[in-house]
Amino acid sequence: MKNSTISIITTAILFMIIFLVALGMYGCPKYKVYQQELVGEAKLKRASQERQILVEQAQAEEEAAEIRARAIAIVGQAAKDFPEYRLQEFLGAFAEALQNGDIEKIIYVPTEANIPIMEAGRIGISKE
Repeated sequence: MKNSTISIITTAILFMIIFLVALGMYGCPKYKVYQQELVGEAKLKRASQERQILVEQAQAEEEAAEIRARAIAIVGQAAKDFPEYRLQEFLGAFAEALQNGDIEKIIYVPTEANIPIMEAGRIGISKE
């Protein structure tokens, strides 16, 4: 009896080993294909998200450009309608630069003929 029990156990173990080897030979290639499919899907989703980010950035830049264009048009119209404001703007910038000691910058103060009458960077005023 002992021999027949050992023979049955040995046969069962042999069949289990054969079954596991056959399962591995069938399952490993299927798993590799499945794994590559998942990697491909992940790359596709990432590319799609990156493309969507680029589209959103382009739309935001376009909207910002439109807003800037409107602001420039408004300031340009104000400069046409109120030329004295433009002169005050240049004089204010020059006065502010003098107060802050930013004399390293060249600032032109226009006259009515758009000829500069003062060039702060070249008249010898230093930050000291």
